[in-house]
Amino acid sequence: MGHPAHVHHFKNMIRNLESKGHIVKICTTDKDVTLHLLDAFSFDYEILGVNRSRSIMAKAFLLFESEYRMLRIARHFKPDLFVSRGSPASAHTSMILRKAHIAFLDTDLANLKDMITTPFTSVICTPSCFKKDLGKKQVRYNGYKELAYLHPNCFQPDPSVLNELSLSESDKYFIVRFVSWGAIHDIGQQGLDQAAKRRLVAELKAFGRVLLTSESPLPDEFKQYGIPVPPERIHDLLYYAMMYIGEGATMATEAAVLGTPSIYISSLASTMGNFVELEEKYGMVFIFKDVEPAIGKVAKLLQQPNLKQDWAQKRERLLTDKIDVTKFMVDFVENYPRSFEKAKQRQVE
Repeated sequence: MGHPAHVHHFKNMIRNLESKGHIVKICTTDKDVTLHLLDAFSFDYEILGVNRSRSIMAKAFLLFESEYRMLRIARHFKPDLFVSRGSPASAHTSMILRKAHIAFLDTDLANLKDMITTPFTSVICTPSCFKKDLGKKQVRYNGYKELAYLHPNCFQPDPSVLNELSLSESDKYFIVRFVSWGAIHDIGQQGLDQAAKRRLVAELKAFGRVLLTSESPLPDEFKQYGIPVPPERIHDLLYYAMMYIGEGATMATEAAVLGTPSIYISSLASTMGNFVELEEKYGMVFIFKDVEPAIGKVAKLLQQPNLKQDWAQKRERLLTDKIDVTKFMVDFVENYPRSFEKAKQRQVE
């Protein structure tokens, strides 16, 4: 696990596999609130390295450090199978130990990571809307990674989170997300500058309370908007929010599958299959490259008298179309390689 979103992606699969008697070893990178989430969900884990630098050299050093540590751990643990979100350390260690590596991917833009990972990966599971063709190793499933932890079978919102912020279900509040733009697939991209962030917050304040979450520490001028609830409760808060606006891709999709109107501000979105589908097929996410049209869309959406009810209906349509992704993951991992053979046969048919 190299990112907080990976904890959510795999947590239910891990618990399910362990309940069936399987033994799971978690290896993680210390990034953002990843360790906090693992502790909050009572998982044991091994730390491979610390990821807090945007430097390419630092990331290269982290890769070598992670691979060295994972190899030592794996030789002692003796796993039957490696499972990751396309981790180079998992792919390369699995090759050395001659074990299978299953990668669950959904980022169409991770070209560099794909180049050093895919040749050493046994099978790559992607959403059906994933744009890239990864060849014979690819298996597509009808869902999004966010449905591995936000599908109704594994998530029910807890309204008590509102009490911690002196809010009620009728109050209007907005979740805003800023990212650090330090990931490998962010190279060459840029997000909102400080002036644009300031403008966005100022405009949203006119409509309701603003709650900010950020990969990087919030500047002093924004600290008053920080979210004073534990990170593991963010999805409860996101469910009851009037709207999500931000640069965070995962949170933009999370908002949509929870039935919260989602505005994603990024230069990346149009190249990613899940956002194309969520915008064009389901009308649950709106994509902008700049802050001004995004603010205009916020004002227009808030004129709809039954906005949240409308999105709840859209969510029901989406959930009817999509699968329980945790169930798919558990079945695929537990029954591999037979599951891979069956999946490829279904795709041929």
